[in-house]
Amino acid sequence: MRNTNLGAAALLGLLAACGGPTAQEKRQAQADTPADTVGSAAQIVALPAPYATESATKRSVVIDWPAGKMPVAPAGFTVREYAGGFNSPRWLYVLPNGDVLVAESNTVPKSAKLKVAAALDLDKSRSLKSTSANRITLLRDTDKDGRPDVRTTFLSGLKQPLGMVLIGNNFYVANTDAVLRFAYAPDATSLSGPGQKILDLPEGGYNNHWTRNLLASADGSKIYVSVGSASNVMEHGAENEIRRANILEINPDGSGEKIYASGLRNPVGMAWAPGTTTLWTAVNERDELGDDLVPDYLTSVRPGGFYGWPYSYFGQHEDPRRKGEKPELVRKALVPEVALGPHTASLGLAFYSQTAFPAKYRGGAFIGQHGSWNRSQFTGYKVVFVPFRDGRPSGPPEDFLTGFRVDEASNKVYGRPVGVFAAPDGSLLVADDAGNKVWRVSAAAQ
Repeated sequence: MRNTNLGAAALLGLLAACGGPTAQEKRQAQADTPADTVGSAAQIVALPAPYATESATKRSVVIDWPAGKMPVAPAGFTVREYAGGFNSPRWLYVLPNGDVLVAESNTVPKSAKLKVAAALDLDKSRSLKSTSANRITLLRDTDKDGRPDVRTTFLSGLKQPLGMVLIGNNFYVANTDAVLRFAYAPDATSLSGPGQKILDLPEGGYNNHWTRNLLASADGSKIYVSVGSASNVMEHGAENEIRRANILEINPDGSGEKIYASGLRNPVGMAWAPGTTTLWTAVNERDELGDDLVPDYLTSVRPGGFYGWPYSYFGQHEDPRRKGEKPELVRKALVPEVALGPHTASLGLAFYSQTAFPAKYRGGAFIGQHGSWNRSQFTGYKVVFVPFRDGRPSGPPEDFLTGFRVDEASNKVYGRPVGVFAAPDGSLLVADDAGNKVWRVSAAAQ
């Protein structure tokens, strides 16, 4: 009998392989960028030298959730399945009336080799599929019992949708290649028509960097669009990175585009810290420098700020693969506030502005970590919480929703959390794109 898992690992490993640095180049990189410690009031971050360990490939094998089994939250919280039966539910948005929108989309193959891998179902992490659902599903809880009793297709015929935002009577969707605008009527259960394209975007991207997120300013006068890089560390040339690794700012009609912040390898989750006008983003950082480089991070986003990619990481630590290319940019690279662990694939971001959770969670940030592949031991595959005080991080990340992995010794997982959203009823909704479910976490009455 053919060993499908070994075949998958071999093929996917071959696809990811590229000419790596020589032993001499690694030694030089370690001398140029030695181990360092970066400290703040909220966290101390240890950064090893580049190539302190070999770059590893370890991919998860997703298996179905057993009947009755769910993720695990801290004592005092209840977890249950909010809805299931999706096809890669990756992102969430809650409309003012409480309707929950679920964007169903996934990575699709571009090259011949990846198409073969998808057709043969060789990617056991369930990230790569031959087709994408390309729809947004609406869930409505009419009796307010915490369980949706209406489920409809809100929008279909999209192209790898992710970000969603409502401004007035206009509903916006970020496809991988464009931002679309649709007319929206309150309490509508579906939208029709192709929508109006207001902005072209660079399509696709390295690994899972096809996702595009949206965030509106408080007054609705601006829309922020996140666009990840087309590569790991610009190995395909600068010409392929135009308008990428950025957060863009546009007007609601698509005009007035400008780069709000740059040097962000893959900024996906975006949100406003409660009670402030500060935009924050969760950034999925670069690979192939070893097990413990480079940390994904949560950072405030300074207008006009540069955050290092691809020339440096976590501030002014120069990436050896881009050594000496842009010293003036390295010098101005901003240091993120919170390290979220290397290779965790930190993607989802939601601030908790409700009151149902205990006081320690109010104003803090929940982050969905999709989980590692470029590490000898798994990391991520959970939702973490970062406490905030007065609009600033006040401590390091702590586990909040775990249990997505079968056990520490196995490479099997039940699911992979991505988008998170704090619902108006005070619960936390978590999109599990590999488990094809949306989970609901609620707190016991205080």
